[in-house]
Amino acid sequence: MNLNYPSKLLEDAVSEFATLPGIGQKTALRLVLHLLKQDRSALETFGNSIIKLGTDLNFCRICQNVCDTDICRVCSDKRRDQSIICVVESIKDVMIIENTQQYRGVYHVLGGIISPMDGIGPSDLNINSLEERLKKGNINEIILALSATMEGDTTNFYLYRRLSIYNPVFSTLARGVSIGDELEYTDEVTLGRSLVNRIPFTVSS
Repeated sequence: MNLNYPSKLLEDAVSEFATLPGIGQKTALRLVLHLLKQDRSALETFGNSIIKLGTDLNFCRICQNVCDTDICRVCSDKRRDQSIICVVESIKDVMIIENTQQYRGVYHVLGGIISPMDGIGPSDLNINSLEERLKKGNINEIILALSATMEGDTTNFYLYRRLSIYNPVFSTLARGVSIGDELEYTDEVTLGRSLVNRIPFTVSS
């Protein structure tokens, strides 16, 4: 959509919004015009919240989840079972699993899954930091909670082969999460049941 913008500032703002996933030029323009109707203090609050994402947001030095401090609330919670690590692809997956209220262990965020087609290999993921956690010898179980896709299964297999020398019990989500489904599209009841009824991970699973 080619528009004759009356202001370069307006055009630049629309262009930036349009870089977001799922946001086209029309939606970007609608969002910017909505912001123009807000008072200055509301705009400043909105802008500052975005700026702080880049300046003040941290990644937990233990699990790689986002947090406002050095260690996230889950890792610092003494009531959580620190001997069980649930390995997930993204920060969003942590939020989804927490919403089930069925899991009391801790997490590790890989930051993606192995996908040769997309040029993503093991070195691009947070696997070294996961291995360092196992080297300390306090981990009893690794839950592989990745999406039930070919890429997710490939990542599961790689982690199993690489980390099995530390002798944790490996488990994976029960197949209440259908093969081919991505975790973020799984309803909370099904996901919660899959966590509770997780099954041992084997190379053939």
